[in-house]
Amino acid sequence: MKSMDEELSSRLSSRVLACPVQGKWTSFQLVDEFGSGEPYAGLVYTVIDSEGQKYSGYLDITGTGKVTNHFAGPVALVFHEKYEGTEQLYKDLRTRPHYPLQITELQVRAEQARFLNPDATRPISNPAQACADEFVQIEVRHLVEHVSHLPPESSCPGSTGRSTIMGEHGKLGFALLPQQHTVLEVRPLRALRPMLSTGPDFCALNLYQLALMSTLSYCPFGQEPEKAPINSTVSFPLQPSVGNWFGDAMAVSDEIWQVNSSQTKPYYPLYEDVPYSKRLEIVPFDPSLYDVNNPALKSNQEHPAKVHFLNDIDREDATDTQAFITHNDELILIAVRGTSENPPDALRDADAYQVPFQGTDSKVHRGFYGGALKAYDFVLNYLDKFYAGQKLLICGHSLGGAVALLLAEMLRRRSENYTLQLYTYGAPRAGDANFVKGAEPLVHYRMVNHNDPVPSVPGTWMNTKANVFGAGAAMTFVNVPLGLSVFVAGITNWTGEPYEHHGALLHFMPVRFNSQEMSSILWQPGCDVINQHAACTVALQQQNGLPQRPSLLSQIFQAADHFMAPAYIPACWATLRRWQQASESNLPLITRRELQFVEGALNIVSEEMRRKRQDLMARPDAYVRSQEKLINALEQEIDRIKTTQARLAPLSYQSIKQEDVYGVLCAQPEQLAQNLARWQAHPQNQAPVQLAVAPQPGANERSIPPMTIDIDSIV
Repeated sequence: MKSMDEELSSRLSSRVLACPVQGKWTSFQLVDEFGSGEPYAGLVYTVIDSEGQKYSGYLDITGTGKVTNHFAGPVALVFHEKYEGTEQLYKDLRTRPHYPLQITELQVRAEQARFLNPDATRPISNPAQACADEFVQIEVRHLVEHVSHLPPESSCPGSTGRSTIMGEHGKLGFALLPQQHTVLEVRPLRALRPMLSTGPDFCALNLYQLALMSTLSYCPFGQEPEKAPINSTVSFPLQPSVGNWFGDAMAVSDEIWQVNSSQTKPYYPLYEDVPYSKRLEIVPFDPSLYDVNNPALKSNQEHPAKVHFLNDIDREDATDTQAFITHNDELILIAVRGTSENPPDALRDADAYQVPFQGTDSKVHRGFYGGALKAYDFVLNYLDKFYAGQKLLICGHSLGGAVALLLAEMLRRRSENYTLQLYTYGAPRAGDANFVKGAEPLVHYRMVNHNDPVPSVPGTWMNTKANVFGAGAAMTFVNVPLGLSVFVAGITNWTGEPYEHHGALLHFMPVRFNSQEMSSILWQPGCDVINQHAACTVALQQQNGLPQRPSLLSQIFQAADHFMAPAYIPACWATLRRWQQASESNLPLITRRELQFVEGALNIVSEEMRRKRQDLMARPDAYVRSQEKLINALEQEIDRIKTTQARLAPLSYQSIKQEDVYGVLCAQPEQLAQNLARWQAHPQNQAPVQLAVAPQPGANERSIPPMTIDIDSIV
């Protein structure tokens, strides 16, 4: 294949003038959006004239170069010089074994430039125009040979048209007219990336950001063409899609927000403006550079969707697992999709038979484990290519949270000693007590929204072998916050340990004071009234110790509190806003008013459990023996409610720090402030939403009405 210079020379020489005229001159200047040429001073340039003659030189301190005595006609300006500096980021990208990038010195300089306008739109004017015969706004891709790793051409107003490019787009440099001085404003090579803390401690920022990424995992990758072999370039036009998010929108600094096709209300991520090479990467596609992109490989051909996206469907042994992965030099992000409407997902949810976990005596949910094994192979293949000591951030919702948990624990046990943390949303139990104990070192933050029923579902309930389960009981409490409404006890798999939850529970609970006023808190309760979430208004009706599966599945997948876009994302957004307020105003996470309200509700629950236990103990001995598990569970739960109240009280006087909100990103306060200003510029992030703010102090709150109990729900 011809080099860029050879191809350019060939095309220009094909138009040789009958009487070539020499003695022409052309000058040019590279400037940033502020009109300064200093960021590009010293760059090596190459100019090729109409006769194929080459002229090289260095831009001076003002970013200016000049060629004299060249042949008549336009000349092409290119910048070939590869980056040979000492910055480790660029050295690693240029020399990595998989998909090494053709990074030029020009690219690095453009990554160090900044936008004039905060929203990255092209400026209308530039001070350098005053000294220009012609002024043009261009991009790095117009001046270099290899462009597959660069962002798509910006659609910002003021961007240069293709008609000014000489020859095929992006391969022949930029055409300059002779006998004049051309000023070229180079668009900064910057990108957006979601702000994420890589520290091990929980922070509200990650809770919100990873909720968005978990929801994005439900989207397709959106690549066109989609399937190998691919003989053309690839693009990501579908919105919303994973490819469009990371391959297109953020690469051109577009503040995209839709993570679900049904989402209508904007929930913007908190973005940070970074050098393009520090974005979350989608690998380039260029068969001329990378053998793995060769269309002759057919189904074995690599392309961005195959590298970054797992969609295990359309095969006899398919698990219908979906996930995406991307990375930069600091972190690797993995998001696993939850339950889809496809039958394989429903079958996998129901396949709760316990199987051994990866060479241990632990048992895990067979359906979730099958998905985790597919995700594990996919992720390992990616890590083999791109892992270089980064932190791993893993997230998932519902079924995706259960699969993500098993995946994270499989990765944690590897000899590479990955540093990883996991955020899950509305995840069901995935493993038994032995698994949970063995996975204690895994950093896992498990969010449950309000009255989401799915986290309460022991996978064992869905097993078709009903005779292997012990009887259970469910009690429904009314006239208390819905997040405190259900207690489930006594579900045991007689062939193994019962399923248990892993991770630090974070429960989002709205607190409704009256019909006009409410607030919300995110806390870590210690009692099963909250931990073991189940149906919010009716008890789980059981037959022969097992709920009817059709009614249970119907209940689960119609529960509004379980879904991401209408429930979890708003809850995480409200939590972030509330914690920001607490940090900025030196307020506690829960007010005295909220504390008194929730304590009152817990006291009602505790008293009702005592009464029920006394009632059971007063019955004949044979009945008491038959209800021993329930009686013990009630006694344990009364003690746990005391623990919960002890955890709740300190929140009313403990202040929250910025680190609790933003994690390790607080170490760069100036940059954090700039990024927050960008997020707060969107009106919805300043809207006075009750769930997102602390309640005003109340006077005489109405008393909580007496509690009733659903006796018929006791088995």
